[in-house]
Amino acid sequence: MTTTSEKVSQQQQLTRQVSARVSQSVFDGSRLRVILLVDVHDGAQQQFLEAYEQLCSQVASVPGHVSDQLCQSIENPSQWLITSEWESAPPFLAWVNSEEHVQMVRPLHSCVRDTRSLRFHIVRETGGAAPMADTAHRQLQMSPRIGDGVIRHALTFTVKPGSEPEVAKILANYDPPETRVDETTRLVRTSLFMHANRVVRAIEVRGDLLVALRHVARQPEVRAIEEAINPYLEQDRDLSDDDSARVFFTRAALPAVHHISVDEMPEGARYALSYPARPGEGMQLAEALSRQDEKAAQDPANPVLRSTIFQRDDVVVRLIDVRPGVDADVALSKSGALSPPNALLDGDAARMELVTDRRSPDA
Repeated sequence: MTTTSEKVSQQQQLTRQVSARVSQSVFDGSRLRVILLVDVHDGAQQQFLEAYEQLCSQVASVPGHVSDQLCQSIENPSQWLITSEWESAPPFLAWVNSEEHVQMVRPLHSCVRDTRSLRFHIVRETGGAAPMADTAHRQLQMSPRIGDGVIRHALTFTVKPGSEPEVAKILANYDPPETRVDETTRLVRTSLFMHANRVVRAIEVRGDLLVALRHVARQPEVRAIEEAINPYLEQDRDLSDDDSARVFFTRAALPAVHHISVDEMPEGARYALSYPARPGEGMQLAEALSRQDEKAAQDPANPVLRSTIFQRDDVVVRLIDVRPGVDADVALSKSGALSPPNALLDGDAARMELVTDRRSPDA
């Protein structure tokens, strides 16, 4: 018979195992709540309202959109809140990361001082039951996920073919910015990879991602690097122009759609793989890779400690940290990283070239 102390010990051991394993994903089918905090220029409230009403009528026809609501602060008329509900995260991400969305929100730029977007899966709710017709599209997240306090994000852009060696040289030689942003936010790690003419910069932050990104963008050494690569970019930008910079970094955003960590031990080497998705199949490919990661995580012999999948349109990148001392080819082969679903690929998966990988001393 199992004693009370043994049951407690077993429960503690289970808790430690659950805590060590981190899994964050947009693919659990839960409903999504999106919150957009907006700071409107003084005197531009009516202009903002008219732009929102035009935007609202367009968003209503986007697949996966359920509803939205616009609120104005009772204390400060310049502060507005937009909330929207979506059937799940993938259709929202497909829309918000599209060129259609970039053009759709442009009328708001002239009347908005600042915005902040927050995305949440719905775990519980109170109130009346949803209509039966909506039940299939109103799934709640079944249980809370366990995080590790790190926010993962990436930026990607392309450079002019033939300029890759010069761009890599510029990006590899810069003084890193101060990692501590404020009392609650700091940079944990920045890894930069290239494949052909595509650049991917993966960023890990503890605290507030937006605050960290703005902190980095203001650093003189970072601004100098950004200016140095401007002539080589395929998409022109002017960082001195707020609208040009906003559009560039909106298009460059490469959000993390899935992350799994199976062990807290320090990682060995870090690799990135690029997966060319068939046109229109990027989200489906990212979801297939996430299922592959979840399955591999069940194997105690899996050489991968952490895996993060980033996706925007048909750009899909997987970042992998392997156990110390494990050969790269062995790790990538055993994890299945080089054998994604071929039906979703428009070419072969490719290992990206590491340009720089910098960690905070106290990470």
